[in-house]
Amino acid sequence: MPLIAVLPGDGIGPEVTREARRVLEALALGLDFEEAPVGGAAYLLTGRPLPEETLALAKKADAVLFGAIGDPRFEALERRLRPEAALLGIRRELGLFANLRPATLFPALADASPLKPEVVAGLDLVIVRELVGDVYFGEKGRRHDAEGLRQGFDIMSYNEAEVERIARVGFEMAKRRKKKLCSVDKANVLETSQLWRDVVNEMATEYPDVHLTHMYVDNAAMQLVRAPAAFDVIVTGNLFGDILSDQASMCAGSIGMLPSASLCAWSGDNGMYEPIHGSAPDIAGQGKANPCGAILSAAMLLRHSLGNEEAALKVERAVGEALAKGARTADLGGSMSTAEMGDAVLKELV
Repeated sequence: MPLIAVLPGDGIGPEVTREARRVLEALALGLDFEEAPVGGAAYLLTGRPLPEETLALAKKADAVLFGAIGDPRFEALERRLRPEAALLGIRRELGLFANLRPATLFPALADASPLKPEVVAGLDLVIVRELVGDVYFGEKGRRHDAEGLRQGFDIMSYNEAEVERIARVGFEMAKRRKKKLCSVDKANVLETSQLWRDVVNEMATEYPDVHLTHMYVDNAAMQLVRAPAAFDVIVTGNLFGDILSDQASMCAGSIGMLPSASLCAWSGDNGMYEPIHGSAPDIAGQGKANPCGAILSAAMLLRHSLGNEEAALKVERAVGEALAKGARTADLGGSMSTAEMGDAVLKELV
């Protein structure tokens, strides 16, 4: 019986995760669920954002269903005790180096995007984001410069092996889709990006059927607004991927709609699945959050970690049908509660 570790986290995390779990349970696949605290919720209980018991559960589970973390009450704590440290810790301990962030426009949401319908028509892209390197994991700290002024520093770095393994995920995904891969960097000013580009170019010879292009991150941000449907697969580093995927979410109508999968290999063994939105503490506990990103993350869990494509498609179709019939939470211009949106999806899960 596959074990799913459920880590609801903070803010709206428990609300959206609850709906995703309801959908998984409704499929009657014989899944076993075990829940544990993480982030600020765990800190309040144990004094640590990532208790050993939670990490142990994540390691033994077949997949992790994650909610969201972040709470302004803990911003004054030292960095290792803040909720965000738990997410970075799980990624590092499970070796989750590849983050897949699809951005697909459901036809019913064409008017929900801030971009014109004709601009976002046909949007169906995937951002492959490197997840355990870059400035997020590099050496960082505070010091005083030669003039005695306070200075903060964060080191951005990648070695060629780290670039190669994430680029391979990008190439393989492009090979399975439209055979178009855009590698995003800032090679005109960053040495880290120049190495990234060199390695990606070297690997391109292994994939002669994939059309590789390169784009500076600032241009990529502009093109995501100008012609987002022109992209198919984007591969990029941790920092750039974090920013571009949030931007892509608005092309698709709402950040509440986008799922993600964090994998340690192409197979998705022991992957972690979460909506890309944050904890949204301003609406936590009010039943206003859109659970679709979490539900679609559950579909990715079915596809990548459990190998059940049929069930994954069933969940995705149910979300699409619910939207087509007018189901909307506040972020999409509607008035449905989180649970009501979950009910609407469950109704279409046939």
